[in-house]
Amino acid sequence: MTTRLNPYLSFRDNAREALEFYHSVFGGELNVSTFGEFGVSDDPAERNKIMHGQVTAPDGLVLMGADTPASMPDPGGSSISVSLSGEDAAELTGYWEKLSNGGTVQEPLSQAPWGDSFGMCIDRFGTHWMVNIAGTQAAQESDPSQAARS
Repeated sequence: MTTRLNPYLSFRDNAREALEFYHSVFGGELNVSTFGEFGVSDDPAERNKIMHGQVTAPDGLVLMGADTPASMPDPGGSSISVSLSGEDAAELTGYWEKLSNGGTVQEPLSQAPWGDSFGMCIDRFGTHWMVNIAGTQAAQESDPSQAARS
């Protein structure tokens, strides 16, 4: 099996809502398991909270998350940003529009000094996102056959 690095987001009592939102952004499959299903919490108030959730998008993106039990410290803010990057401008712009809707745009998605389009936002669940869409020059540098056709 190939090693993967997947973002795993922590929430306090709203993981289901957040994962359903990310599912609406990225599509694919949403799978959730509750603390009650696995019998891992004696607190009846946590029975329906998410112990593990996962969005698996059609293009292979995977985003995981869970509610933090009351017995653990609140995850609060984070110094982590989730970065989406690639060459499909329509796909990445669509993700940007959905993620930033209802959130806070820190840096509008626009032409960056390095030639790509870049933006940063914090979605309505407090997750920090960076979106980078490769510019023509960056795409040509990664595919020498493109440079030959220019």
